[in-house]
Parts: sequence; C-alpha cells; structure tokens
Amino acid sequence: MSAPLVTLTLNPAIDQTVTLEHLAPGAVHRALASRSDAGGKGVNVAGCLADWGLPVTVTGVLGADNAAPFAAVFAAKGIADHFIRVAGQTRTNLKLLDQHSGDTTDVNLPGLTVTAGVFEAARARLLDAAGPGSLVILAGSLPGGLAPDTYVDLTRRLKVRGARVVLDASGPALAAALAAEPDALPEVVKPNRHELEEWAGRPLPSLPEVHAAARDLRARGIPRVVVSLGEEGALFLADAGAIHAHPPAIAVASTVGAGDALVAGLVAALHEGAGLDDTARLALGFAAGKLTLAGANLPARAEVERLAGAVRLTRP
Repeated sequence: MSAPLVTLTLNPAIDQTVTLEHLAPGAVHRALASRSDAGGKGVNVAGCLADWGLPVTVTGVLGADNAAPFAAVFAAKGIADHFIRVAGQTRTNLKLLDQHSGDTTDVNLPGLTVTAGVFEAARARLLDAAGPGSLVILAGSLPGGLAPDTYVDLTRRLKVRGARVVLDASGPALAAALAAEPDALPEVVKPNRHELEEWAGRPLPSLPEVHAAARDLRARGIPRVVVSLGEEGALFLADAGAIHAHPPAIAVASTVGAGDALVAGLVAALHEGAGLDDTARLALGFAAGKLTLAGANLPARAEVERLAGAVRLTRP
C-alpha cells in the first residue's frame, strides 16, 4: 500500500549548529555549544510530520559512511526509510547561531555527486512509494551530477501516478520547475521572498508587491503558492483567495528548519483537507513550534494547536 506522505531529499546534510555569543567576521570565537542533527529539507519535513503523528516515508540518497544519525532519527520517529545508500559521506552544513542577535549564518558544503544509475534507483523508490492521492514533497537543492530540470521530470512522473506534488527548492532547480509545462507543474510551491524576487526579476519590498508576484506565479497554473516572509509570517494563495498569516510571539531557541516546519504544517493541513484559513494557521503553528526547539522537532500536539490558534490572519 502506498504511503500517503513521501519526502524526497537528494542532497541531505548533517546540520552542525554552533552557538556563539556574538558572530564577528574575522575574529576567533569560543563556541558556547554545538549539536549535530540529521537534516536536509525533506528529512526535516518528514521529522515534523512524524512528530504530528502522520505516517511518512523518506527517500533520496545518503552517504553510507555517516548514515547512522539519519537511521537513528528515522527509527526514533517511526519514519519509513527508503533512502539509497552510496559510498562516501553525506555533507555537513555549518550553522553559526549568534546568541545575541538570534541570527543564523549558514555555510552549506557541496554534497555527494549522484550518478545516473543512483538517481534512477532513487527515482524508482520514490515512484514505488507514491500513488494516487499521495502527497509528495520534493525538497532542497540538487546534488552534483543532476540537471536543473530534475524536479520537472519527477513532477511529471508523479502526476501521472495521481500524486500531488509540493515543491520547496531554490536556484536553477526552482527556476526550471516554475518554467515547466502544465503537465509538470507542482500543486504547491513555497518560495521565500528572495526566491520569489528571483523568479519575478525585480525587488519586492512591500507586501502588495509580494502578493502581486505570487498572483502572477499562480496564474502560471500552480494552484497553491505560499511565500514565507520570515518574521512577517507567510502569504498563502489558493482558489479561495489570499491570506497573510502573522506568527504568534514566542521565545526563539533556533531558526534552523523553521521553513521546513512550515512546509510540514502545510502538508499536514492538505492531508487533512483543511480550508485556506486553517491551513495558514497550522503551517504557522508548526513553524512557531519548531522555533521553540533545537533541531527539526515539534513540541507536543496541544502546544502546536495552541500556537496555531494564536496566529493572526489578515487579507492582503
């Protein structure tokens, strides 16, 4: 039986978060703390969905030499592991957390080079796990060896199988996906403001300008567009209209994976058949809940529901 929720992570990473009192470029720092988490966008999304109590399958490509942290997370959260293992190490991404400002500086390292044969094996596992009605999340950057239109090909194949595709990518992979023919467009895309600006080819300094560009993107044939706006929340567009969701006030422990948690909340709402308002609340509730914890983890369901209830909605 096909799993209803499937994530693909072709370029996963071990996220090493180093906490500093204050980040000063060119200076020598003493770390206050350090932690490592199995990560990558699709892995993070799956972790949050599992914490919410939903069955989820993960696919993609892992380096066999340091796959243990991923296997441990999948076992602990009850996630079905369909990853391909290849020789070598999954990359490590450094995240420098400035405790004073709360800002995180990311240093993303190159990933494994994926050969055609390995990709075909990973694609086969993805298609086997997805079926009619499945929600499939294609997430993150593409590793070396894969063409920018990789997500376009996968989306077309998944739609033929009756799956619904949620895309969270950036750079050339996102540009290719947004330029695809109608039969290969995802059902949902979640660019952040900068990524939407790149697609639009112009700065979008105000919310009305973000809204206009998101409407243009929807007009391409993508039913749902969600634009993440950092501290300003997120903008949600669908057939029912548009909603600007404002996050609740919280104490931030770590911003690592907050965007991935938002995607997970969006997917959970789609899985439940929620309306636009409830989708916006749950997505922001997931993101706010994750911000209170380190790693791609959610607090207890009751706390996520409380945070979702505190999300303020306005019409842009």
